[in-house]
Amino acid sequence: MVQSSQLLSFALAVSACAVPALAGQVQLSDLQLPPSAAGVQATVKQMFVDSYNAYRNYAWGHDDLLPVSASFTDGRNGWGASIIDGMATMYIMGLDDFFEEALNFTQFINFNESQVIETVSIFETTIRYVGGLLSAYELSGKQHQILVDKAKEVADKMAYAWQTNPDQTIPFGEIWFSDNTAVVATSNIAEAGTLDIEWSRLTLYTGNDTYTKLTEGSVRTIANLVTPLPGLAPQGIDPSSNTFDGDYLTWGGGSDSYFEYLIKYPRVTNIDDNLFADTWHAAVDSSISNMARKSTVGNYTYIADWDEGQLIHVASHLECFHGGNWIFGGHLLNNQTIVDYGLELVDACWNTYASTTTGIGPEVFYFLANDQWNGNGVPSQEELTFYNEHGFWITSSDYILRPEVLESNFYAWRSTGDTKYLDRAASAVDSLKKYLPQPSGGYAGLNDVDNPGAGFIDDQESFWFAEVLKYLYLTFDDPEHISLNDYVLNTEGQPFEAPPAKDVYGSGQPAVVAGQFVSKTGLPLPAISPNKYLPSPLPTPTTS
Repeated sequence: MVQSSQLLSFALAVSACAVPALAGQVQLSDLQLPPSAAGVQATVKQMFVDSYNAYRNYAWGHDDLLPVSASFTDGRNGWGASIIDGMATMYIMGLDDFFEEALNFTQFINFNESQVIETVSIFETTIRYVGGLLSAYELSGKQHQILVDKAKEVADKMAYAWQTNPDQTIPFGEIWFSDNTAVVATSNIAEAGTLDIEWSRLTLYTGNDTYTKLTEGSVRTIANLVTPLPGLAPQGIDPSSNTFDGDYLTWGGGSDSYFEYLIKYPRVTNIDDNLFADTWHAAVDSSISNMARKSTVGNYTYIADWDEGQLIHVASHLECFHGGNWIFGGHLLNNQTIVDYGLELVDACWNTYASTTTGIGPEVFYFLANDQWNGNGVPSQEELTFYNEHGFWITSSDYILRPEVLESNFYAWRSTGDTKYLDRAASAVDSLKKYLPQPSGGYAGLNDVDNPGAGFIDDQESFWFAEVLKYLYLTFDDPEHISLNDYVLNTEGQPFEAPPAKDVYGSGQPAVVAGQFVSKTGLPLPAISPNKYLPSPLPTPTTS
C-alpha cells in the first residue's frame, strides 16, 4: 500500500479539525459582483440562445444536435434529452418562450418505450430526465404536474432494473424497456450510487417511498461493504452478488458521482442517518492520506488513482468535480481543512485550462510526484517538456463540452468571494465562444485543446445546456439566486430545493466498516459514460 505515516497523521488531523461556523452554510454571505459581471452573463445567455436555436432548427425532438453536420443523434433513447436537460437553465435564465415550448413538448413524450432500439441507462436517464423534469417542476413553482407525472412514468419502467431477484439491492445499469428485462452485467458505483437524490424527490411529490427505498438501498449496500481503504469503494460492482469487481479506486469516471452524492444526499434530505456523510468523510480522509500528491512542477494538488496498492498519477476533466464537492462537503462538516484542500484541487484543474492554446482543458492528463512511479511508464520527451512548463501532460486531448472545471470554479467563487474565480470563468467564456461555434449556430467539441486546427467533435450533448452554460451563468448571477445555502445541484447541474440546514452533518468521525475486503476480478466493466470518444481503460503514458 502506498502511504506515509506523516500523511496518515495529517488525515487524522483533518478528521478532528473543525472551525466555528454554522453547518450547511456553503456560500459566503453578502457576495458582491463587479459591474463587469452583467456583460459576461449576457454573453453566456446569448450562447445558450444561439446553440439552443441551432438544436431547434436541426434536431428538434431528438436528443442532441450534431453541430458540424447540422443533424441530430438519439444517444439518450430519443426522448428529447436537450429539451428536458435544458429546462431548468431556461427557467433560471428567464427564457420563458423556450421553457413553455419545452413544457408543451414534455406532455407528448412516451417514456414507456425507447424511440430507438437501444437499452436504457438507469444512471443517464435518472440524472438527465428524472432530474431535469423534477428540477423544472420545483423551479417553476410546482404548478406543472405533468413534469412529475412524466418523471414517474420513466422511473416506473427503470424500477425493473432491481427485480431480477428478490434480494437484489443494487440495480443493473441497463434495461430493455420493450420487455422490462435488465441486462445482467457488472456495473460501477457511479451508476449504482447516483440515483437517490432524484428518486427521493419523486417520493416527495408522489408519496410513494418505494423510489427512495430502492435507490437509497443501493447506496447503503455499497457503503456497508468493506473497502480496500476506508470509505473508498472500488469502481466496479456486481449487482448479482453485491461484491466489488477489482479494487480500482478513483474519484474519476465510473466512481465520481457516487462520492458526490454521499454528501449531497444528506443535505438535500436532512436524513438523520450519519452513514452517508460519514462515509464521504472517510473517503476524503483516505484520499488525503493515501492518494493526494503534489506535482513536482508547479506544486499542484492531485488525487491519484489507486490500483492494487499502486498509485497511478492520472487525473481527468470528469474528476475535476471533486474540488467543488470537497468545498461543499467541507462546509457541511465545518472542516476548513477539507475546504482548503478543495480549493487546491480547483486550482490544479483550472491550470489545465490556463495551460493550453485554446484555454480549455483536456479530457485526461498525467503528472509526476515525489514518489515511486510504479511502472506506469514515463512521459515522452515532448510530454516531459510540456510537463516542465505546466505541471501536467496531456494523454487524451479532446474536449466534449464537459462542465466539471467550471462547476468547481463556481463553488469556489460562491464559497470565498475571491474574484479570481470570476476572471477564470470569464476567460473560459471567451475561449468557448472563440473556438467552438459552428455555422449551424451550435457548439462543437475539440479533438485537441492544444491544437485548435485538429478539428471538431460533432456532438453537442445535453449537458452543454444543463451544466456548462448554467454554471457559467450562475457564476455571474446574483449570488442569492440559486444560493448554495438553499439548493443542492445534482450531478447534471439540476438544482433542488434544500431544507434549512441542520446544525451538523455526520457524526464528526469517518465511517469504519469492519471485516475483510472481498472482490471478484476480471469481470468486464461498463464503459465510463458518457464520453464515447474516451478509450477504456485510460491510456498509459508513452514509455521512452
